[in-house]
Amino acid sequence: MSDNPYKTLGVSKTATQDEVKKAYRKLAKSLHPDLHPDDAGKQAEFQAVSAAYDLLGDPEKRRRFDSGEIDASGHERPQRQYYHQYAEQDAGERYDGSFADGFGPGQEEDLSDLFAELFGRRQRSGGGTFQEMYARGADLRYQLEVGFLEATLGMKRAVTMPDGKNIEITIPAGVRDGQTLRLRGKGMPGYGQGTAGDALVTISVTDHPVFSRDGDDIELDLPITFDEAVLGAKVDVPTIHGSVAMTIPPGASSGQRLRLKGKGIRRGKTVGDQTVRLKIVLPKKVDEDMRALAERWRDHAGFDPRADLRRKT
Repeated sequence: MSDNPYKTLGVSKTATQDEVKKAYRKLAKSLHPDLHPDDAGKQAEFQAVSAAYDLLGDPEKRRRFDSGEIDASGHERPQRQYYHQYAEQDAGERYDGSFADGFGPGQEEDLSDLFAELFGRRQRSGGGTFQEMYARGADLRYQLEVGFLEATLGMKRAVTMPDGKNIEITIPAGVRDGQTLRLRGKGMPGYGQGTAGDALVTISVTDHPVFSRDGDDIELDLPITFDEAVLGAKVDVPTIHGSVAMTIPPGASSGQRLRLKGKGIRRGKTVGDQTVRLKIVLPKKVDEDMRALAERWRDHAGFDPRADLRRKT
């Protein structure tokens, strides 16, 4: 993996978090293993891009990388000892042989404790101890596109992860566009006895030709005829849970909103509604009977729908 995650993603060090995210999404879409199932090179590039975004996509990790606290793999960098630290020692200790490897008296034990804290310690059966270095695996990032109904109703989807593994992901009902799901232990394997990283799956929800969403509520524009608006009617209305019958009151107007209770998104104990906006639609071709009816109504009704508008302006 490159030591420069900025170069891997093709962004500058001054790039904003949003620019980093856009660069990752663009590369992830073009390099995804589903598009290159037999291309090991592309799969390696995809893993490198995912690892780079795991670092730069997290503001705190990015800060620590920029300041030199961690490397491109997300591992802690060892603190360096500089000449001036030795120069400040007493003359008798400045070039003592015990410093030949960078350790002073007792520093071996201190360093041992440090490694034990960072990487863990295991007891040797014959007595004494030795350190086994291990570290948590890197997280992998994945972008999953789901349909509107899949996101609102919830689903299970089998997907290929960046490392080539096939897993089943449970998409919870009501998941939002841009929301990230965390799959514990589905990332890169750990070093030594270190635990595996996580898979971070960012959901991209496609638009629906009929439904739209407002929180846990669903919205729908419902076309109705002239006679249904005037006389009222009982019509079938699609919902994300299936078609239901709804009563249109007599004298309904375009833009009027009717509510279907409990027909929105269901998340645990939270249940949304569906809002239906009425839209009066006339046939593309108006026949003579409809024209004569409209003329008679206009001559006798004396109704001005824009009177209130004029008063307010």
